[in-house]
Amino acid sequence: MVNQPPITDDLFPYDDRQNDAGAAFVLQSKGEWWHAGFHLTTAIVGPTILTLPYAFSGLGWGLGIFCLTIMTVVTFYSYLLMSKVLDHCEKAGRRHIRFRELAADVLGSGWMFYFVIFIQTAINTGVGIGAILLAGQCIEILYSNFYPNGSMKLYEFIAIVTGAMIILSQLPTFHSLRHVNLASLLLSLGYAFLVVTACIIAATRKEAGSRDYSLESSPKSRMFSAFTSISILAAIFGNGILPEIQATLAAPASGKMVKGLSMCYTVIFLTFYAIAVSGYWVFGNRATPNILQSLMPDTGPSLAPTWILGLAVIFVLLQLLAIALVYSQVAYEIMEKQSADVKKGLFSKRNLIPRIILRTMYMIMCGVSAAMLPFFGDISAVVGAIGFIPLDFVLPMLLYNITHKPPKSSITYCTNLAIIIVFTGVGIMGAFSSIRKLVLDAQKFKLFSNDVVD
Repeated sequence: MVNQPPITDDLFPYDDRQNDAGAAFVLQSKGEWWHAGFHLTTAIVGPTILTLPYAFSGLGWGLGIFCLTIMTVVTFYSYLLMSKVLDHCEKAGRRHIRFRELAADVLGSGWMFYFVIFIQTAINTGVGIGAILLAGQCIEILYSNFYPNGSMKLYEFIAIVTGAMIILSQLPTFHSLRHVNLASLLLSLGYAFLVVTACIIAATRKEAGSRDYSLESSPKSRMFSAFTSISILAAIFGNGILPEIQATLAAPASGKMVKGLSMCYTVIFLTFYAIAVSGYWVFGNRATPNILQSLMPDTGPSLAPTWILGLAVIFVLLQLLAIALVYSQVAYEIMEKQSADVKKGLFSKRNLIPRIILRTMYMIMCGVSAAMLPFFGDISAVVGAIGFIPLDFVLPMLLYNITHKPPKSSITYCTNLAIIIVFTGVGIMGAFSSIRKLVLDAQKFKLFSNDVVD
């Protein structure tokens, strides 16, 4: 456990980072606390918040507000504990810069190393696919408004986004994204304000239709919908890369992450509740997985001024590029740890050519998957249940209890244990219900469909 000597096998050599290109290049430790705040906000506050009214449609008003509040409190608490675990290990002489190394060290198990790699890969790939898919849909929305009878299809817009991502993916380090992620933070505030304004305007339009907040009549369907919605909330609040974000902080990193988290959750408070409440208030159980679709229905006029909706779509589109970049960093770090030579320069021919090839291939894979499988809402639910719940709601509590050893009779220990038990159950049920919905929705489309399946 934590009192054991550092494990130094080839899986996670803590003291041999001078030969670790993934650490030296991608996870450079140069940032300040506000840079971590930018990274965290981009990792959490993204266009997936436009799914919040849809998540409420499976929960209703009371349970929706309750689950949103619980997720807010638990995730802040969870990320705070994770940061304390990282600080604890740093003070003991082992600064962890990767989630997988931290989990394997504290739990003393090599299989945990591979488990975290698998989960992070699922998260990163799922978020990358979802971001490219939604960005393609944003361009399609703009295109269809300017050219109602245009012939371009969704997969063509996805190809355009993929091309842009291939270029942006060549930014070499996580730290080099700090200015991009500051812009991302401002964009999230911008489109949240625009969407809330659009919802208020839509509420005055008779075209918005009647408001129905009823849940599904079948208890079984209502239960599955509720767990799917909870999985979506977990995905929206999910991070899964906090150790990698903390790794970008200049040493000593102790205490800096709390300030970054405070910045991030200020933005969360300002955006999450506003969009969830306003969107569900206007559309009720007719809310779509992307509230912009509800505001701009396929048939009939838009429910808010076109310039407001168009500007919101542009803001969303731009931020999606930043999100895809952030979540691809773990994949790049893994690839470059194996392919790059730390003894050569960051931009040397020896490292530049493999970087371009590998990152291009990764983005092409995400783009093709997005074009083939346009399930934005379903992808969010599956990623939340299988990926974010284990990494963000279970492991941080377990790691804290092991490293800090709070008394088993203490409130901290009991709270952590309760969260582990509850969210393990929620994750299992959420995985079952979200995969079930994904399978059911698979019957509604064909490969390279021109519509995003709800």
